[in-house]
Amino acid sequence: MNNGKVRIYELSRELDLDNKDILAICDRLAIAVKSHSSTITESDAERIRAASVGVSKRSLQKPTRPVRKQQIVEVRRRQSSSPQSSREKVYQNPAFARPQRPSASNEDMFSQDIQSSEVSISTAEPSLTQYRTQRTGRGYIEPQLLKLLPEALPLHMVLIPAGTFLMGSPADEPEREDREGPQHPVTVPPFFMARYPITQAQWRAVVSMDQVERSLESAPSDFQGQNRPVENVSWYDAVEFCQRLAKHTGRPYRLPTEAEWEYACRAGTTTPFYFGKTLTPEIANYDGNYTYNDGPEGEYRQETTPVNHFGIANAFGLSDMHGNVLEWCQDQYHKSYDRAPANGSAWEDRDQDDPRILRGGSCNSYPRGCRSALRYNFNPDLRSNDVGFRVVCSAPRALQ
Repeated sequence: MNNGKVRIYELSRELDLDNKDILAICDRLAIAVKSHSSTITESDAERIRAASVGVSKRSLQKPTRPVRKQQIVEVRRRQSSSPQSSREKVYQNPAFARPQRPSASNEDMFSQDIQSSEVSISTAEPSLTQYRTQRTGRGYIEPQLLKLLPEALPLHMVLIPAGTFLMGSPADEPEREDREGPQHPVTVPPFFMARYPITQAQWRAVVSMDQVERSLESAPSDFQGQNRPVENVSWYDAVEFCQRLAKHTGRPYRLPTEAEWEYACRAGTTTPFYFGKTLTPEIANYDGNYTYNDGPEGEYRQETTPVNHFGIANAFGLSDMHGNVLEWCQDQYHKSYDRAPANGSAWEDRDQDDPRILRGGSCNSYPRGCRSALRYNFNPDLRSNDVGFRVVCSAPRALQ
């Protein structure tokens, strides 16, 4: 809720209903909305809550806003003199098997080093001090797109090492949802993931390639900028993008599975965010009018920012995993992790048109909606100006 307004997607999560169900209720009650990110008045929200009685499987109690403490937030960059000792912090939790870095491939395209800096966010509360480590990773820049992106960011793919992690949120994580459990161990093989969400320049470059199954609009985004993330793209659009890129390059590009996404986002951490226990608009793009776990209030930008706007990354070298745009995953939505795959594969056992998973939160999300474990689900044909995606590429056999 924001100044007496309620967003449709927040209401759908509150009532544990798909966005299409909330939109159908709006239509029945003659409440004018355009998409899941539309805002409605609190009185209209109460009418929807009343109309949803008997449909929702969850309590209709509205989430309470946490009490904010005064804090001093400082974001600073620094280079670590001992990357190895810094990395030990990330994997000190005994519940995790430390990811094993695959041996280097003899293919030149997989030999480029990447760097991420260390960032600490110090607050007045010592327990909220958060660190991100410096790490040298391996990856590549997609060569087939370089000539099509002369003045824009290239498609930078980062090697995510194999490992085992605990997927989902613990029962004591603030503002968690039942759909984030039960926590379960998942073993993920190595793969490459785009360092940033797909940009508008990268989108246009791939749209110019031969069509595989469906046509794509070359400039779908509301917030224009060649290095801003592409948005207003459906799950079907994102799949077509991957198919065109794979056909053009001969490499197996695809959407990430939900397990791959969370594993890559956490990068060895167990806290709600890879930054630590809380979030601030100084390091992520979300609705800064709201706080999480005693974090500070801040700017609500109401639009996307260029990728890498904050110039920081997690321990695997990935940026913009919290906020900016929601990111499509390959998986279909299930209301819990009961019987979920434990090998990192996509969970697809329903009709093609059933809701698909999105992760990461967006520029319109409350901070709790940007947590590493938070799961969204939308219809695969949905388009919104806070929905985008990033791609992954299966690692060659030499790395597995």
